[in-house]
Amino acid sequence: MGTIIPLLRALNPAISETVLKERLQEMLLNNYHCVGVFDEERLIGISGLWILNKYYVGKHLEPDNVYLLSECQGKGIGKRLMNWIFDYGKSIGCVASELNCYVKNEAGQRFWEQQGYKKVAYHYQKEL
Repeated sequence: MGTIIPLLRALNPAISETVLKERLQEMLLNNYHCVGVFDEERLIGISGLWILNKYYVGKHLEPDNVYLLSECQGKGIGKRLMNWIFDYGKSIGCVASELNCYVKNEAGQRFWEQQGYKKVAYHYQKEL
C-alpha cells in the first residue's frame, strides 16, 4: 500500500506524507481497498474502494481518491479502470456506485458524468 503515497501526494499536495501514511494505516483497519493501474512495473493510477451498505441505496461501491498521472489521462485508461471497478462491484453484489468530486474539479465532473454518474446531492463537511 505504501506505493500509492506518491500518487496521493500528487492528488492533494497539502497533506503531508506522514499524515497520509497514518491515515492509510487506519483506513486499512476499516475495510479500505485500493486498486492500481500499472504500465509494466510503473504505477500510473489508483482508486481507493469502499464497500458500503446504506439504507437509501443498498450495497454499493465508492471509488475514492481516483487519480491517474496527467500524462496518462485522455487515453481511455480511466474508463477502463472504472469498468473494472464496476465489474468488480457487481461481482460482489453491489447494486450501485457513489462518489464525491470537488466542486472546483470541472474536468473530474465531466469524467464522472461520462461514466454515467449523476449529481444527486451536495457533500457537506465541517471541521470539529
